[in-house]
Amino acid sequence: MICNDTIAAISTPNAVGGISMIRISGPDAADVAGKVFRPVSGKPLTLYKGYTGAYGTAFDEEGEIDNAVAFIYRAPKSYTGEEVVELSCHGGIIVTRRLLRAILSAGARLAEAGEFTKRAFLNGKMTLTHAESVLDIINSQSEQAARCAMTALEGALYRKISKIRDRLVAETSHITAWIDFPEEDVDAVKLSFLRNELIEIKEELKELIRTFDVGRIVHMGVNTAIVGKPNVGKSTLMNLLAGCEKSIVTDTAGTTRDIVEETVNLGDVVLRLADTAGIRKTSNAVELAGIDRAKKRIGEADLVLLVLDASEELESEDVELMRVVRTKPTVVVMNKSDLGLKIDKEYIERDFKHSVVISAKEDDSVAALNEAVSSLMNLTSLDTNQPILANERQRACAGAALNQLDAALDALSFGMTLDAVNISIEDAIESLLQLTGESVSDVVVDEVFARFCVGK
Repeated sequence: MICNDTIAAISTPNAVGGISMIRISGPDAADVAGKVFRPVSGKPLTLYKGYTGAYGTAFDEEGEIDNAVAFIYRAPKSYTGEEVVELSCHGGIIVTRRLLRAILSAGARLAEAGEFTKRAFLNGKMTLTHAESVLDIINSQSEQAARCAMTALEGALYRKISKIRDRLVAETSHITAWIDFPEEDVDAVKLSFLRNELIEIKEELKELIRTFDVGRIVHMGVNTAIVGKPNVGKSTLMNLLAGCEKSIVTDTAGTTRDIVEETVNLGDVVLRLADTAGIRKTSNAVELAGIDRAKKRIGEADLVLLVLDASEELESEDVELMRVVRTKPTVVVMNKSDLGLKIDKEYIERDFKHSVVISAKEDDSVAALNEAVSSLMNLTSLDTNQPILANERQRACAGAALNQLDAALDALSFGMTLDAVNISIEDAIESLLQLTGESVSDVVVDEVFARFCVGK
């Protein structure tokens, strides 16, 4: 693809920092940059070779803006595959915005969200799965998420899909040749071999699809509800995990009336926490509204942290809560261990595989909770060097390919012609090509890159 216009945007955070960088990409990148940047060497930027830099002064029609450095990248050996110049100046917000305005006045237009990476994709510099991994790296909130995204950027998912696709291409090519060129010396298609090959490929896809749930948790975090009776330490636990006082903590039961939310890192997993109102019988209208919201949040949660008072015996309200959350992935947090243990720990452990005894007032309680959550969410067995499906688009494409393989196997079982079998195999190949972006509509491409920030 050839883009005829030149785009520019600030590619560093819009905040005060040591340095800011503005990226310019397109056929006139060096010419545009040359209108706002004067190298101390006096040599025009249009004459610089790729992978070289120049120190000089950035300016606009009003005068000098700042000292700056220009880095030049020549097509096709650049991030976007186009002519690229990156201008770096001191990291002041006013200076950076003034320089961007000068660049736009010099002939560039403001880049759309994700347009640099979109151009890299359209120019064949990366696949769609590579591009999505760039976004995942930017949005990573844990080391595990960053490692998984880096594995995808290095091509693990693309190679896995390509391997599966190539096996399917080999089968459909054999079928096509045998049907369309009977006069040639083409080996007959052995139905038993074809069936076994499709079954093996199907199992590979199923194994890949199973990675989606863990991949979603790693990249998006876990929607987590902290629930329990009033005054069992839910808000104290919330504050411990958040590292600051997000929830009000008092000795008065029912203090939390609304849902308090925070995103925290618990080891390698990101929890999107919701501290809910204490659930109990009450006639207070405001508290009842909070309890209704808490019950709704339990239904929406991917993970429940059920907090019980370990210093007291179980009450009917505790048992009822245990019944309510039993169908959800739950870690039972037996809190207030510093006050002594009166709770029936064995009774709880019979119903819940994952539980911890802690004091939410003590920082070392986080480690025990991290271990329980990671085990429950199957994160302890995650190999970040292996390919995983990171988003709904990828899962949908892989799921469609799996369904089409099922259709091909059904056609074989029903004794249908190989033409019918071949149609389903070709549809499966098309779904895999859509996953990698080798065959994808403009609508899908626009949707993927709309999630990027401006400047990337």
